[in-house]
Amino acid sequence: MIRKIISSLCLLFSMVSFAQEGTSSPYSFYGIGDVRFKGTIESRSMSGIQVEQDSIHLNLDNPASYSNLKLTTFTVGGTYNTTTLKNSSSSEQAKRTTFDYLAVGLPMGKLAVGFGLIPYSSVGYKVENISAVEGGQSSRDYATGGMTKAFFGASYKIAPKLSVGANVDYNFGRIETTNLQYINGVANGSRELNRADLSGVNFNFGAMYQTKLNKKLSLFSSLSYRLEGKLASSNTRNLAAVTFSTGFDFSAVQVADEETETENLTLPSELKFGLGIGEARKWLVGAQIVAASQGDLANTYNTSSRVSYEKAMRYSIGGYYIPNYNSQFGSYFKRIVYRAGIKYEETGLIVDAQSIKDAGVSFGLGLPVTGSFSNVNFGFEFGKRGTTSAGLIQENYAKFSIGLSLNDRWFVKRKYD
Repeated sequence: MIRKIISSLCLLFSMVSFAQEGTSSPYSFYGIGDVRFKGTIESRSMSGIQVEQDSIHLNLDNPASYSNLKLTTFTVGGTYNTTTLKNSSSSEQAKRTTFDYLAVGLPMGKLAVGFGLIPYSSVGYKVENISAVEGGQSSRDYATGGMTKAFFGASYKIAPKLSVGANVDYNFGRIETTNLQYINGVANGSRELNRADLSGVNFNFGAMYQTKLNKKLSLFSSLSYRLEGKLASSNTRNLAAVTFSTGFDFSAVQVADEETETENLTLPSELKFGLGIGEARKWLVGAQIVAASQGDLANTYNTSSRVSYEKAMRYSIGGYYIPNYNSQFGSYFKRIVYRAGIKYEETGLIVDAQSIKDAGVSFGLGLPVTGSFSNVNFGFEFGKRGTTSAGLIQENYAKFSIGLSLNDRWFVKRKYD
């Protein structure tokens, strides 16, 4: 049964991932796009808090977490996102459905491994400026693509209270941006197509520690550090004359020029530290801070005098509550995990001297699957990114996410044939 569920989910989320763009933000033009991955659904429902050494959920933020798993864990998640983009005079709505992650954790005593696939960033926007005046110039800018991360990691439990781990990430992807321009009344226009093929490797190290404060209360902590990573970008710039039929639908293309070059980008380093207090399998309140270096992600096709970069910071507070996790014969609702959190983020992007910030609140539910340790997790997130100052775009977003955490026991020798 679990195999059928996994096969169906893989097919479903693969179709969702490749059928639609992962973002609609004009800010995704810069760098390698919007960094979409913010953790699993369970973590995002608490605004990124994941400090507890969880035995049935896979923590994709800290590789030290793998050795805390008691069962083989398969996790997958996806999000439906609706965004209102507005400036000082108008607004538009955009909707996206995305595949967020797919990963497996395999416990083997004190040692454990984890591996998976994560669509890390996305580029996706469409901006039009159509002139109705004869001889007026019209333009359209749009883009697709992003970067995906395939990772493999291992974790070892040094002591009952302390575990360490490391991941190696292989980053790959393609970003395509297109600019179309034509003059009303003139049959031919121009097209500029930029394609960037990305590839590179980086490493992530982590540690998790927990200890008892008294009979009920425990202290939880999580620390991880991602090294700066090099990202090779093979860039192709294609200029062409195009013949338009209606609007921006072009029926013929004549290539005028094509250039190819390689640009070396730098993925920023990132330090995460989280601290929490609570009663295991009952409640938890925690806080987390994330600090990222500036990096160097400006490519040849998206540099602008209007744009600069700074160090990024994110602050989160969140937690969960379970009325009674062991209520086998009582109300099902007593075993539901209730999650919530708030966040504030300085994204590291500066446009027209305006620092682009992101603030939001999140809620979530963890529904246990009766008769197993598996669960279905729902997450809701509401927030605001950007500003309408200086003629910029403000994004008001609402996200609904669903994830599965499926648990089973593997590699157990049968006592009877």
